[in-house]
Amino acid sequence: MSVVVANPKNANEVSFDTQQRLLEQQKQEEEELRQKAKKSPFSNFYQVNIDESPALRKCLDENPKALKLLFFIFDHMDNYNAVICSYQVFQEALGMSGRTVSRAIKYLKDNGFIYIYKSGSSNVYIANKNLVWRSWGTNYQYCEFPANIVLSASEQEERLQVRNKRMTIIQAEEA
Repeated sequence: MSVVVANPKNANEVSFDTQQRLLEQQKQEEEELRQKAKKSPFSNFYQVNIDESPALRKCLDENPKALKLLFFIFDHMDNYNAVICSYQVFQEALGMSGRTVSRAIKYLKDNGFIYIYKSGSSNVYIANKNLVWRSWGTNYQYCEFPANIVLSASEQEERLQVRNKRMTIIQAEEA
């Protein structure tokens, strides 16, 4: 004979069905909170440290193209301040030459606006957490990964040509 406790103090005093119902209710509440967070007007913001405003103004005076590139990184970084993209992406998105992109990245790195890590042959660009942050104010310890990856369509043309060639061969064999 099972005993039902009116105000259970621990999980062992609750029936399996009740526990399952409580867990489902908790999952539903968590999902509702996630959906509310997605709809929040603040989900598309990043925070800028006001103490770093002079550095941003100095960058604007000394190298406006570097600041343009920095804001591109800000706009595409994930909640850990990281983004992976090629020079080609920067060139196409910002209308800059490869040399200009290279000088802008060097300026940003040398002046502490970004850090650059390697992932194989790719660069991972990390915005300095003391300058800008995309997540909540104390979420610093996992700054590097995961990263948003920005690809350029023009860099994918070779694979697209191979895929199209395969499709042509497959279609020819079926005919």
